[in-house]
Amino acid sequence: MRRQEVDSDSDGLIKRWVEQDTGVFVQDQAAITEEIYRLREERNAILLVHNYQPAEIQDIADLTGDSLELSRAAATMDADVIVFCGVDFMAETAAILSPEKTVLLPAEDACCPMAQMITAEELRLVKSRHPDAAVVCYVNTTADVKAESDICCTSSNAVKVVNSLEEEEIIFVPDQNLGRYAQRFTKKRILPWEGFCIVHDRITPADVQNARKAHPGAEVLVHPECRPEVIDLADHVASTSGIIKHVCSSGAREFIIGTEVGILHRLTKDCPGKQCFPLSSVAICRNMKKTDLGKVRDALVTLRPRITVPDDVAARARKAIVRMLEI
Repeated sequence: MRRQEVDSDSDGLIKRWVEQDTGVFVQDQAAITEEIYRLREERNAILLVHNYQPAEIQDIADLTGDSLELSRAAATMDADVIVFCGVDFMAETAAILSPEKTVLLPAEDACCPMAQMITAEELRLVKSRHPDAAVVCYVNTTADVKAESDICCTSSNAVKVVNSLEEEEIIFVPDQNLGRYAQRFTKKRILPWEGFCIVHDRITPADVQNARKAHPGAEVLVHPECRPEVIDLADHVASTSGIIKHVCSSGAREFIIGTEVGILHRLTKDCPGKQCFPLSSVAICRNMKKTDLGKVRDALVTLRPRITVPDDVAARARKAIVRMLEI
């Protein structure tokens, strides 16, 4: 993956500061938001925002959702520029599916630790040891790893993807928890890579027990990236979009949400009248919180940082994504 560097001194960057009582200077959010909207029109840009992003970033989105659904939607839209408010692999996926568009990642250092837990070289070594196995890679992977895989999956379709394959042995990368969740619903032998989401993996059974005591009668919904022992205690298991759909359509009024806390803002907006509580108050992805309004505005001014994927890698990674979409 190649990225252009940000020139923080580029002409045209307008910074407005308001002095607070604390002595800390913060950007005037209303003025910056207005500027973002103006630049969006000038650049013919769309703002894609992941469900875990800060509330003020979600509020300026053209589309909010899971990483792959955002990239798929952007590929069908008439836009010259995609501003992806998320982490690096998400912007890569958008670049793979929309090679003709300029893809920007406002927070250039926003990475996914789980995606970094496996490299293409490591995956090639595993493949050499299991030559008859198919490789299923979670969409939360780098373009290089996708290019080495047979097919991609999401947290919502992992089981369906695994069961669609002819091979009886499946190398599943990089999330061991999602791989073990899929193993519950297939007779195939899954070989999970020992990666994990640092946010979901830190949620414990004690968190579930404490949350149920605090909110008895509330439904517990958890993400399949959680540990097996946490999943065992949940009422429902679903992706972030699946959680939102369930809360909005359920007849229940209270829910305990076992995923990154950024989703609570979306739930408040999309599911009025429902009460949602975090399963864990420390379920915070620091990388998802690196985006701010100033970085979004600056990206639209400079068209940097730009995310690009080498053509040969993108072509191979695209095959793995398209194969999943064809199921």
